[in-house]
Amino acid sequence: MKLQQLKYICEVAKNDLNVSTTAQVLYTSQPGISKQIRLLEDELGVEIFSRSGKHLTRVTPVGQQIVRMAGEVLAQVDAIKRVAHEYSDNRKGSLSIATTHTQARYALPPLLEQFIKEYPKVTLNMHQGSPMQIAQLAADGEVDLCIATEAIEQFSDLVMLPCYRWNRSVVVPKDHPLAKVKQLSLEQVAEYPLVTYVFGFTGRSQLDQAFAAKGLKPEVVFTAADADVIKTYVRLGLGVGIIASMAYEEGRDSDLVRLDASHLFPSSVTRIGIRRGTFIRGYLYRFIEMFAPHLHRALVDEAMAAPVKSDLDALFKHVQLPLH
Repeated sequence: MKLQQLKYICEVAKNDLNVSTTAQVLYTSQPGISKQIRLLEDELGVEIFSRSGKHLTRVTPVGQQIVRMAGEVLAQVDAIKRVAHEYSDNRKGSLSIATTHTQARYALPPLLEQFIKEYPKVTLNMHQGSPMQIAQLAADGEVDLCIATEAIEQFSDLVMLPCYRWNRSVVVPKDHPLAKVKQLSLEQVAEYPLVTYVFGFTGRSQLDQAFAAKGLKPEVVFTAADADVIKTYVRLGLGVGIIASMAYEEGRDSDLVRLDASHLFPSSVTRIGIRRGTFIRGYLYRFIEMFAPHLHRALVDEAMAAPVKSDLDALFKHVQLPLH
């Protein structure tokens, strides 16, 4: 059994059983991959993939277990390499982050500017996507960590580190009827067409739940994953915007009126998700602490060692999260 063979079966499974695509991704030949998979199956005495002629049709039940365990082995091999690299040069390497547009656009820039100054030899890679997409990247070990509000809790392979609480604001043009309201109510907001986040982005589920709890069914006329896009269409008069408060910029958005909506919706929590068993290099600890100062190294280590979610919840039960 070779590590190369384990890598091949994991990549084939990841690429929807398309050996040709896998060969392109790995810069190798299709026959070579097929041969190594056959050799591994012969050695193990089981079929990892079912076939119809020359085509793979599905992962067998035992194959599913083998692919999962192979992924864990490859992750540990990668961790060994990272340990060695950490001791050879702990200020040089790469850091891959997966996050949503809101975090990338509004929360991360000042932090990354400081991080780059402290670690000029660390290459930063940022992946943007939906909360589900970025959580999957972290769960698969494709990135070092993900930062999101939604979806992370659906992945049992991820350790969730709570970072900060945040809430929402309503934004309208200066001549809008709501612009002069002293304190908004959900009923007032629901009277107008809404422009807000796509479901599954940036706390959207809690927004929907708040309206439903009041028996309100607002008309959502436009959704986007990007707060800047939402504000653009509010300016065009398409509807009332509901965005994360951090996404309103005093100077750039001075043509819009921001109305506090923190009393209308429960606060949301942004979390860092890290795959269990990940080797955390020194500069990754530093990045986490820069993003959320209460997440010092000892606390992160304790969280990573927590065997079940209830232990993790107990660990952070008395931590007061800052409000952004």
